[in-house]
Amino acid sequence: MTLQIALEGERPYFECTGHLPPASELYLAYNQWQTAYRQSLDRNLRIKFPSTQVTNISKRELFKECDENTAHLQTHVNLWLNSQLFRPIKEQLLEKLNPNELIRILLQTEDNQIRRIPLQLWNFFERYPQAELALSSTTYERKSKPKSSKSYIKILAILGDSTGIDTQKDRVLLEQLPNAEVKFLVEPQRQMLNDELWVQTWDILFFAGHSFTLSEQEIGYFRLNQTDSLTIAELKNALIKAIEQGLHLAIFNSCDGLGLATNLADLHIPQMIVMREPVPDKVAQEFLKNLLREFSTGKLLYQSVREARMRLQGLENEFPCASWLPVICQNPSETPFWWC
Repeated sequence: MTLQIALEGERPYFECTGHLPPASELYLAYNQWQTAYRQSLDRNLRIKFPSTQVTNISKRELFKECDENTAHLQTHVNLWLNSQLFRPIKEQLLEKLNPNELIRILLQTEDNQIRRIPLQLWNFFERYPQAELALSSTTYERKSKPKSSKSYIKILAILGDSTGIDTQKDRVLLEQLPNAEVKFLVEPQRQMLNDELWVQTWDILFFAGHSFTLSEQEIGYFRLNQTDSLTIAELKNALIKAIEQGLHLAIFNSCDGLGLATNLADLHIPQMIVMREPVPDKVAQEFLKNLLREFSTGKLLYQSVREARMRLQGLENEFPCASWLPVICQNPSETPFWWC
């Protein structure tokens, strides 16, 4: 592996190479955790946990295996990243980074298994409370965009198939944003979404609804309405146009979005925020509420995501590992988007 360190907006001033040991036990721990986590949700989609059907006692029994696998996975993440073989890289990080500074850590890899593992469990992040991890591709490009003179943010909000979930709470949160113009497309047809991406200029693309990733191909799908599921490839031309016109950020407040992020990164979008696993309705809504509150009042994107993500720990008695789910995906050639 290669470590590079740079000040924001500048070329790296430090680079070194190092190694990590084989991670077969870490992969096994992750697969065991993922199985237990998904079973604890009862379903693999963003959906409410019906309180009338499951008592607190039975919930804890349901979560017991997930709790055990959670601790096991966290142990293996730290064994891997604190290994003797990785120590030279870790020492450079500790020496050159200031715990009081805002730090963006970009993990550039095409290994889909590594991208799924919540490496923010590394105890390094406890020592650096203003650092946040993002996933990045090893192939990227910076697209030239027109400079915006707007004094407000334009958001295209897609409320997709809402069967079994409540996307209206997402809508209310977006409607309350300061300095923002939000256009809602509720369970739209594909042509309607295509036209909006072509004709209008947008700063943020938002989606709430059902989504999933086919792991073998790493292809992400999102449910546009009750009958249509789309891939990024099926909107490729429109999305490229939107990015060229100034689209900075896509937020998929939906399940298992790493496939969507991988596919959208190929179009060189600056930033995305997705959920790395299936997400319960309440967790998705709470994350969005806290993210928008922090980001729209002037905090940096990474700082806002970390704070909103960490606050989800308060839900983990009902929803295990909620604070592991949100993740930023970053184009390395772009600087993070600011709310005006």
